[in-house]
Amino acid sequence: MSDTSPWVDGLTIAQAVGQTARRFPTNDAVVFPQLGYRRSYAEFLTEAKEIARGLLSLGVERGDAIGIWSTNWPEWVMVQFAAAHAGAILVNINPAYRPRELEYVLNQADIRVLLLSDSFKTSNYFEILAEVCPEINTETKGQPLKTAKCPKLRHVVSIKNAKRPGMLNWQELKARAAEVTGEELEKRAAQLVPEDVVNIQYTSGTTGFPKGAMLTHRNLLLNAYYVGERMSFGPKDRLCIPVPLYHCFGCVMGTLMCSIYGACMVFPSEGFDALAALEAVQNERCTGIFGVPTMFIAELNHPRFAEFDLSSLRTGIMAGSPCPVEVMRGVVEKMGANEITIAYGLTEASPVITQTTKTDSLEHRVGTVGKPLPGLEVKIVKPGTLEPVARGEPGELMVRGHGVMKGYYNMPEQTAAAIEPDGWLHTGDIAVLTDDGYYRITGRSKDMIIRGGENIYPREIEEFLYTHPKIADVQVVGLPDENMGEELCAWVKPKPGANLTEEEVRDFCRGQIAHFKVPRYVVIVDSYPTTVTGKVQKFKLREMGIERFGLHKAAGIETA
Repeated sequence: MSDTSPWVDGLTIAQAVGQTARRFPTNDAVVFPQLGYRRSYAEFLTEAKEIARGLLSLGVERGDAIGIWSTNWPEWVMVQFAAAHAGAILVNINPAYRPRELEYVLNQADIRVLLLSDSFKTSNYFEILAEVCPEINTETKGQPLKTAKCPKLRHVVSIKNAKRPGMLNWQELKARAAEVTGEELEKRAAQLVPEDVVNIQYTSGTTGFPKGAMLTHRNLLLNAYYVGERMSFGPKDRLCIPVPLYHCFGCVMGTLMCSIYGACMVFPSEGFDALAALEAVQNERCTGIFGVPTMFIAELNHPRFAEFDLSSLRTGIMAGSPCPVEVMRGVVEKMGANEITIAYGLTEASPVITQTTKTDSLEHRVGTVGKPLPGLEVKIVKPGTLEPVARGEPGELMVRGHGVMKGYYNMPEQTAAAIEPDGWLHTGDIAVLTDDGYYRITGRSKDMIIRGGENIYPREIEEFLYTHPKIADVQVVGLPDENMGEELCAWVKPKPGANLTEEEVRDFCRGQIAHFKVPRYVVIVDSYPTTVTGKVQKFKLREMGIERFGLHKAAGIETA
């Protein structure tokens, strides 16, 4: 590890990628093999600046929020770096969002410009947006939008050629760049400082709605730098990124890390596809690969796995949920990524807090989440207090340092609850410090479910289901799943006299909330197990669910 300050400290993202483009102008920067898209760092930076000028032509001011709502697509990456040049705050919007969730984020983040894709699988983004802002169907003749439900929204830009009358498309945005000179853009970029917020990423909210974590240039650049350092990353590396860009995993540990080290970002497909990932590693000679355990399981178990030459692989990151030892062994021995690392963190920490190294033993890589990144302090305290626990004792993990967010956007009370006055951030995760200095995550103090790397708070699903006219009460818990880690189970109590079916509950969710939030299991009940004070015992619901659906193996429970 380096003892000196990283070269990115004190820079903005625009300055950092500018240095990389000067040092490695001909290196591949971004590759989408399935689209035949390939840009060198020199080409990529030129185009990113053009889009930044296009944003300025729309009246984007320093500190304005612009939203990006799309799956993995070349323009997503372009917008990320264009926004950083323009001094805008990029708001990542989950591609699985439906009208209710989209409207919330557009308003909560005060988004002025929304860039979006047209469609993916069952999501037609234009139609979903039209439910929230029907004004996009009316020609504006180049004037800003005036929308009833989202009064701050002024412009909508399709990142493809298709569009609605009230939108611009990608080519029109590029054409508008001619209205702003390069000097004007450089003047804007020179006003920016590393402590400026450059990104808002939403985390599921315990009170029903997501919270927007405000992340600065310095937060993200230092995190990306140290993550890459743990992997011995460099300009000859080529990283396969099958994880979504709207997560920190994709747009910090992926795009920013590569842009700091002059490495190549390879996006195998628009959404996760195990075959496309294997093809990309072989054909692009990727040296690294990212994924949550479910992705690696899908790749290792693909029927054509043996056909691919993965000998270029050496490193990568597995994160999102605990890694089963057999999966890690498969990644090391069958995929050849013998220097793969494990990372742990959360959005509010930009995101990585701890990470293993390439030389750590297999046992450390499956049994722990490594050690803190340089410049981060970590401590374990008794939950609900700030009192440290003894080594080896479980407690809540807290972190302080360069990764801690500036706060939640427009949520001062939630920010104060998350960050102590002296800068310590509550993670809500229960951890143990081992005798040899590694951290092991043993549970969660917060009521969160992790399904295939997606963080889901039961309260959000419960509050939505409370709007069903036949539902009196609902409790949502996570049940163990061998592929996804956890699946949602809704225990629903109907109103007196109401006839309610399990499928009716699922149908109510479909199309209204993101697909990964739709409960896989629904149980209709008359009552819940409670404490003497009447508090619902969710742990008992989990035990009942394991028994009811025969999930003993997934839960690691031996049966006779």
